[in-house]
Amino acid sequence: MKKFLLVMCAVIGLAFGARCIRDRLQIGYGGYTQMDASDMHDYGAVNNAWGALTAGVNFKILPSFSLGLSYTFSSTSYKHIDDANAYYHVFMLNGKYDYWRNSIVRLYAHAGVGVDVTHMAAGDWHKNKTYFAFQASPIGAEVGLSRVATMFGEVGYGAQGLLQVGFRLNL
Repeated sequence: MKKFLLVMCAVIGLAFGARCIRDRLQIGYGGYTQMDASDMHDYGAVNNAWGALTAGVNFKILPSFSLGLSYTFSSTSYKHIDDANAYYHVFMLNGKYDYWRNSIVRLYAHAGVGVDVTHMAAGDWHKNKTYFAFQASPIGAEVGLSRVATMFGEVGYGAQGLLQVGFRLNL
């Protein structure tokens, strides 16, 4: 799995390095994630996670399409086990398609696939498990604040949250 992810990152970097029109950094927060809605932990019931923080970079390769990589972090605690936590580390390949835009607002759809590495720990005991991670957000809106910064919000389901909001910066 590690070799596959490294090869995928290398191919994406080589393929899009020369074609990139503009790079964008993004940071966002999403609530009610895939990890909350499905059983992505072991050993009992967990509290709801506080949400998910996502950081990523997007490469605009066509006027209406961009690809990018992202990292999402979330954590939760177990209800009936003291000092027991689950930490979710999600690495995803994301695609974004702009289906309507004017000079200030863009409407888009976002989809992503990747891997969730869940680290479960209680005292001296710890264990890692991997799960398939995805994000499907058919409705997203981005509002330009300046030539450099935009604010976004999107609705969908997956590892990055049911509702995700944040900022993007042009490089």
